Amino acid sequence: MEVERTALPGIGLRHEFVSENGQHAAIVSHVSGRRDVVIYRPDDPDTVLATLTLNTDEANGVAELLGTARIVERLADLRSQVVGLATVQAPITAGSPYDGRKLGDTQARTRTGASIVAVIRGGAILPSPRPDFLFHPGDLVVAVGSAEATAAVVDIFANG
Repeated sequence: MEVERTALPGIGLRHEFVSENGQHAAIVSHVSGRRDVVIYRPDDPDTVLATLTLNTDEANGVAELLGTARIVERLADLRSQVVGLATVQAPITAGSPYDGRKLGDTQARTRTGASIVAVIRGGAILPSPRPDFLFHPGDLVVAVGSAEATAAVVDIFANG
């Protein structure tokens, strides 16, 4: 998809695009942090059909929702391209052996050979967590590796 970026002096930026099915839309990012999602008439790109106005928190929430789907899609694509590659999402539950502990404490890579590539927290994707990353209940740990290795990661977070 091609995106045309236009500076709007005193207002912000407009990112305009046409979807695969021909819908013409734009995201206007105001200097205030407000975001407008604008849908144009198909037969007249200067006539607005609808505008959805989002404050900064709402825009971040929508971005997180779209981003979460995107990383899951990318991991699924990667898994289908590489034979033997598996991905899992291991939950951190209240009372989990790693609830409130650091990623480095798990020694997951050393113990299993799998890589922890992201943590999903409250709909936000936190990619490439560092060893000092602190887990909280509700986190989903995304691990990539062989089927055996990723199963072992799930076991680590469930049983220690």
